[in-house]
Parts: sequence; structure tokens; C-alpha cells
Amino acid sequence: MSLDFGVWLGAFLTLGIISFLYKDNPVYKVCEAIFIGVSAGYWFVSLFWQNIWPKLVLNLRDVVTALVHGHGPGGGVVYLVAGVLGVMMLMRLLPKVGWISRWPMAFIVGATAGLYFITYLQSNALEQMKATIQAPLITAEFYKHLWPPPPFNPYWNPLLVFVGTFTGLVYFFFSLEHKKAVGVTARIGILFLMVTFGASFGYTVMSRMSLLIGRLDFLLGDWLHLVR
Repeated sequence: MSLDFGVWLGAFLTLGIISFLYKDNPVYKVCEAIFIGVSAGYWFVSLFWQNIWPKLVLNLRDVVTALVHGHGPGGGVVYLVAGVLGVMMLMRLLPKVGWISRWPMAFIVGATAGLYFITYLQSNALEQMKATIQAPLITAEFYKHLWPPPPFNPYWNPLLVFVGTFTGLVYFFFSLEHKKAVGVTARIGILFLMVTFGASFGYTVMSRMSLLIGRLDFLLGDWLHLVR
């Protein structure tokens, strides 16, 4: 068993978090509060030195220096607007003027939504449509490798992607009643959607399992020295 204080502290916090599997208890609440506090402090310091100091403070310093020497403020004045919006957001801490914080919040939500809309439209829609259209559905190699069937045969992948994309879009096309050929196509799309959601959920579960395995390896290895 390790005699390192840091290892013992990590083991205590790990066991305290895991104790929630039994029931909600004071030890878990203490560990949860420590985790939230440390995370908040870490991100505060990180965001300050990565964003506020280099992008706001240093840029405003350059603006003030330029004005003192009789030059124009240049593009740095934009950061002054960002600083004002940040101060307005802090008004939420004062109940009487807390409504002022709604304005910068609305600006941030709108700007972020617009930025993400363009970004995801480019990466998740246009690029995938481009790849689906440009990829040949059936090549000469496809006929040479008809076996094994998909999904173990990579030569079937372009055809599967096309079928999955087309049938998935048909499922979300509600202008036609899902009967006969349209209904069959939509049901095939449902199968592809179920496989997609299942794979995403499985990936999430496996990522959480990797975190659990890491903590168990820490407890049994670094703390108890039962495994190497």
C-alpha cells in the first residue's frame, strides 16, 4: 500500500465518488463539492490567462497606448465592446440590475448559434453530402469481393452509406404518407438510424468504461499495489 499523501487523497476521492452507487451520503457530497470547486477554479484561471488577459487586457492596453501617442484606436476597440458585455453579464450578481445581464447573454447565444450553424452545416451536412455524391457506389473491386457481406467487407461501404443516407432522409420526409414503397424505405431508414444511435451510445458507454478502468487501475495499482 502506497504511503504517498497524494495517492491516498486520490483514493479517498475516488472511493467517495463511487460510494454514490450505494446511496447518496455525506462523503459523496464532500467529494462532489471538492470536484466542482477545483474544476471551477481551474477553468477560471485557465480562461483568464487564455482569453481575458491576452485578448482583452493586452488589446485594450494597446488601444490606450495608441490614443496616448495620438494614433487611432484601430481594430482593438472591438475588444472594448467585449469587455463592456462581460461587465454587463456580471450585473446578474446584483438583484436590482440583474436584468442587464440578459442583453449580453442574448448576444452570446445568438452569435454562438449562428457560428455553430455555419460550422455544423459545413462539416456535418455539406461535406458529408459531397463525400456521398463523389464516392463511387460500385467499383470494379466490388464485384471481386462480394463475400463476405457487409459490414465486414469495406467494398460495400459506399453503397451502404448511400442507402443509409437516402432511406434516413425519406424517414424525415413527411410530405408523403409512409405507405407502400415510401413506408418500406422509411422503415429501412429507421434501422440505419437505430444502428447509428446505438453505435453513438456504445461509444459513450465505452468511454465511461475506460474512465472506470483507469480509476480501478489507480486503486489496485498505485494505491494498493495489488496489480502491476
